[in-house]
Amino acid sequence: MQLPPNKSTQTSLATEMASLPGLSLRRNFSWTLAGNVVYAGCQWAMLVILAKLGSPVMVGQFALGLAITAPVVMFSNLQLRVVQATDARYEYLFSDYLGLRIITTVLALIVIMGIALVAGYRWETAIVIVVVGLAKAFESISDVFYGFLQQNERMDRIAKSMMIKGPLSLVALGIGIYLTGSVLWGVVGLAIAWALILIGYDVHSGTFIMQTITQAPRIIKNRVEGLATLRPRLEMGTLRKLALVAMPLGFVMMLISLNTNIPRYFIEHYFGERELGIFAAMAYLMVAGNTVVSALGQSATPRLAKYYTSGNSAAFRVLLLKLFGIGTLLGVVGVLVALLAGREILTLLYRPAYADHTDVFIWLMIAAGLSYISLFSGSGMTAARHFRIQFPLQLFVVIVMVGASMILIPSYGMLGAAWATCIALALRLSLESMVITHALKTVNIKKHVYIPMG
Repeated sequence: MQLPPNKSTQTSLATEMASLPGLSLRRNFSWTLAGNVVYAGCQWAMLVILAKLGSPVMVGQFALGLAITAPVVMFSNLQLRVVQATDARYEYLFSDYLGLRIITTVLALIVIMGIALVAGYRWETAIVIVVVGLAKAFESISDVFYGFLQQNERMDRIAKSMMIKGPLSLVALGIGIYLTGSVLWGVVGLAIAWALILIGYDVHSGTFIMQTITQAPRIIKNRVEGLATLRPRLEMGTLRKLALVAMPLGFVMMLISLNTNIPRYFIEHYFGERELGIFAAMAYLMVAGNTVVSALGQSATPRLAKYYTSGNSAAFRVLLLKLFGIGTLLGVVGVLVALLAGREILTLLYRPAYADHTDVFIWLMIAAGLSYISLFSGSGMTAARHFRIQFPLQLFVVIVMVGASMILIPSYGMLGAAWATCIALALRLSLESMVITHALKTVNIKKHVYIPMG
């Protein structure tokens, strides 16, 4: 029977694993930035292809598929990648994370199919939602391997995976739409591409890290059975404990996803798929930026967790402030670009119909800046393993978002959706900053000499 590390071996295991070769924080940042810039660019380019080859209605179908599946998948993921990356004491094995992820992903697919069947969408839209869910399922399994690589500070392999996945996804979606004129076959190509990346690269990367782990001293390997295996472990007692640890973050990520997608639900309900397509195309430039910023936060989260666990509060605070600075700079640049050349950019990237809503685009870029900083503050809370407080915090933000959307969107349309997004993100950032400040003040953190990045 395979057993996770017990209390007496966790310290030895953590020490041994910490000695394994990993990349510096700067190199991880560089790789993560490169990988996510490529991937985010390709994700945005997929919407450009939809807009150029198809219509706003097709963009709306694709956006609705993402909006319906995202909260379900986010919850089912339970943020295991973050829990895994911050598991500095190695309380659970990779096989535990993989086993739990497979179970929750299957359940998520069942829920998505149920929503598509009972929600009353057109048959083609319903099938698009299901196929997008299938693609997300492959991505979810890859995410567990990403968490394992992140835990061992090998963000270069994650970046390479994303550099392959981005262009391959773009080509698969583009070919499907070009040959059939239907977004359905485009997302089928997307699902196939993500399955190929999982099988052809991500599993291989996990194998590489496992081979490195097997070089650990024999005493560690003998005392922690099953450490070096890629097979899922379905030990219900362990999975139940892990699920209880991760459940708060699962709810949090579902609420964050809902917070992003609630305006889309209202737009589709009141104005239809065409208006949703226009709004989603403009908003996706914000989503692309979030992809990069989130990746930088993920790259820094293990280091923040180590600073917090070891009591190095000065290093924790300085690194987090640097992340805030990056988010602020990106946000300011985005707003300036939207103010100076928003109409030209929307016309060039999409079609003139999109450029008629430049005012919405400017407000979405303001929301993007708030989102970037908030993502980094969320990384700080997670690194400090303040999981439970995040659920009531995000629930309150979602309630405010629903209220703002109900008031603003029926009267002001897409502009009201952008305003509601800004209100919710400003509130979320304020609350997250309060939690981090409270954590640093109330937790008994020993003073340490600051260790610079690198």
